[in-house]
Amino acid sequence: MEQMRVVHIEEAGKIEVIEKPIPKPKKGEALIKIKYCGICGSDVATYTGNQPFASYPRIPGHEFSAEIIKIEKNDLGFKEGMIVTANPYFNCGKCYSCKRGKVNCCESNETMGVQRDGSFAEYITMPIERLRDGKGLSAKTLALIEPFSISYHAVNRGDVQKGDNVLVIGSGAIGMFAMIAAKLRGANVYISDVFDGRLEKAKKLGANGVINANKENLEERVKEITNGNGMDVCIEAVGRPETFLSCIENAAFGAKIILIGNGKMETTFNHSILLKKELDVYGSRNSLNDFRPLIDLVAEGKVEIDPMITDEFELDKVTDAFETLIHNDGSKLKVVVKFD
Repeated sequence: MEQMRVVHIEEAGKIEVIEKPIPKPKKGEALIKIKYCGICGSDVATYTGNQPFASYPRIPGHEFSAEIIKIEKNDLGFKEGMIVTANPYFNCGKCYSCKRGKVNCCESNETMGVQRDGSFAEYITMPIERLRDGKGLSAKTLALIEPFSISYHAVNRGDVQKGDNVLVIGSGAIGMFAMIAAKLRGANVYISDVFDGRLEKAKKLGANGVINANKENLEERVKEITNGNGMDVCIEAVGRPETFLSCIENAAFGAKIILIGNGKMETTFNHSILLKKELDVYGSRNSLNDFRPLIDLVAEGKVEIDPMITDEFELDKVTDAFETLIHNDGSKLKVVVKFD
C-alpha cells in the first residue's frame, strides 16, 4: 500500500514525522494533496499538552491549502488539479445550534487537528461540500484563509462600524487579522501588545496606532485617543483574565467587547460594571460562512495577507517549526510548513 508522511503527536511533548497509508476517498469525498499548513495556537497547545479538547494520538492542523488529486463528478465545479482549502469544523447537524443554522456553534463540533485528525499529512480526504475554490490564490496565501476567517467572523459578529474606535488587545496572528478585518469595515483600529516587533508589524499592516502596554499606560493612552470617552469596540485576542478586564476598563459606555482569545483561566470581576456601562459582550467561535468572501477579497486585491507569514519550514523540519512558536520572542506571526 502506498505510503505518505504524516506529522504525528503520540502524546504531549512527542512529535515526529511517520509513515501511514495514503487514505482512500469514500463516496462524496475527494483525495487532496496538502501544499501548505499553517500552525495554529491550538496545534501548539496540542503538542505541549495545554489543549483541553485534544485527544491523543493526534495529527494536528486545520489551516491548509491542497491540490485535488481524485474527485468524483460533482455539481460544485471541483475538478482534479484545482488548488483548494476547506472548512475544517465538522458539525453534527442534529443539535439545537445546527438546526438553527449556527453550525459554528455545534454542541458536538470536531475541529481538525483537535478532536479529529488534521491536515498535517501529505494526503487527506475531505467531503466535497467542504472544499473551497482558491480562485487563483497561491497555495501559501490560501493557507491563511482559515485563521483570517476566525477574526473576520468575530468582527462581523460584533458589527464593527465605519468610524468606530477599536482597540485590539493582542497582536498575535488572530489579533492582527482582527485589526485587518476591522480596517476593512472602515474602523480606526489601535492595537496593544508587549512586543515592539509585533507592534511595528501592526503599523505596517495598517493599524492607526499601537500601544506597548509594558511601556505605556494603556488606560491613559485610550483616553487620549478617544477624548476620554473610551473605545467603541474592544477585541480581546489573548485569552487571559487581565486582558479581558482591560477590555471592560477601556470600553466606552454603551460599547462592545468581542472575545476571540481562548483561555483556560478563570476571571473574577464585579459584573455590575457590565450593567453600568451597558456593554454588549460577544463570544466568537470558529467561522460560519466566511471562507468564500475572504478568498474573493484577497483574490480581488482588496486586502493583502501574505505579510502575516514570518517563517516557512519544510516538512522534515516540522519539530523546529513547532519549537519556534513555543519559544516565540514576539517576532513570529504565522509559521507555515511546506509539504509540496
